[in-house]
Amino acid sequence: MKIIAAEVFVTSPSRNFVTLRITTEDGVTGIGDATLNGRELAVAAYLKEHVAQLLIGKDPHRIEDTWQFLYRSSYWRRGPVTMAAIAAVDMALWDIKGKVAGMPVYQLLGGASRNGLRAYGHASGSDIPSLFDSVREHLELGYKSIRIQTAVPGIKAVYGVAAQAQASGERYDYEPAGRGNFPLEEDWDTRAYLRHLPTVFEAVRNEFGPEIPLLHDGHHRMTPIQAAKLGKALEPYDLFWLEDCTPAENQEGLRLVRQHTTTPLAIGEIFNTVWDYQTLIKEQLIDYVRAASTHFGGISPLKKVMDFAAQYQIKSGFHGPTDISPVGFAAQLHVGLAIHNYGIQEYMQHSDKTNEVFRQSMTFKDGYLHPGDEPGIGVEFNEEAAAAFPYQQAYLPYNRLVDGTVHDW
Repeated sequence: MKIIAAEVFVTSPSRNFVTLRITTEDGVTGIGDATLNGRELAVAAYLKEHVAQLLIGKDPHRIEDTWQFLYRSSYWRRGPVTMAAIAAVDMALWDIKGKVAGMPVYQLLGGASRNGLRAYGHASGSDIPSLFDSVREHLELGYKSIRIQTAVPGIKAVYGVAAQAQASGERYDYEPAGRGNFPLEEDWDTRAYLRHLPTVFEAVRNEFGPEIPLLHDGHHRMTPIQAAKLGKALEPYDLFWLEDCTPAENQEGLRLVRQHTTTPLAIGEIFNTVWDYQTLIKEQLIDYVRAASTHFGGISPLKKVMDFAAQYQIKSGFHGPTDISPVGFAAQLHVGLAIHNYGIQEYMQHSDKTNEVFRQSMTFKDGYLHPGDEPGIGVEFNEEAAAAFPYQQAYLPYNRLVDGTVHDW
């Protein structure tokens, strides 16, 4: 069996997605997700101009060899653009292998280690009453674990609060990237955030009790000592995890955080390779791996990093908002179902428009996800529907402090 075509599609049903489709001489197709939010065309060009021609005539079953070839032969390794491109190829090849074998990908990874995958949803509010309403809505949808994000008095716009207005008219959490030629500026005040957030979790626990697993995303905005202070302040409210409490490029900073708090830590949605995790896992500085199949090079390295993490009792918590297309999300579900050290899966439901473009066998029931049992990844790409939603330039926001300094968003 040989590859005869590798095509790249960029479509924008509610948000931009980059999809790779590989076709074999026998007519078997596989798809992969190459979406890099705000930099989609860079990955599309990388695939079209530098990768697609390298796949023609190759054996699609040689997944590991192809991955290593694309990673090592370019000489310039790592980085979000390169790894998103490699991820799309890797997913598409696993999709083909599953279809040829007549099995879902999780069976090829060793079979199911559980019946379903516990998921968490995103509750948010501009104030405490609207936050409570959002929590109740997610409970009614079946979520049993819930992330808590809230507006902060004195800050005009805060990441993760769905009620905030967007220029596109879409929900903020469907697509925080604003359509247009320049990113939107938002404001930030860490001290105001640190004062306010513990009172929010106190209110949520008082309203909903101690049983619901609650999560929170700090979104890289704190220094290590600020993150340590927040983690300690949140200990009475028994968080499932505190995510991205500080920029993890400074991995030594997590040692300081660990010294001061027992709140579990999750990190890694912006990581690209296992090397980004090496110190964090080996020194047990985190509790959950937040890697995304799309940003991390695909199914193959995601399985490998979780096997590494298993030695240290560190679990998965893969990145799963709507900047991961249904293809990349399904890829993560197959890995999550197969590995032993599964933790939880972030799950934001895609828009109806996105679901028109990507037909999915995935299910969500009673708080648990399952990738389905269709051969391959279990997602089919509707090229005709995709053509109705052309690319629209969009940028993620950025932050400035009150004195005008650019800050982590």
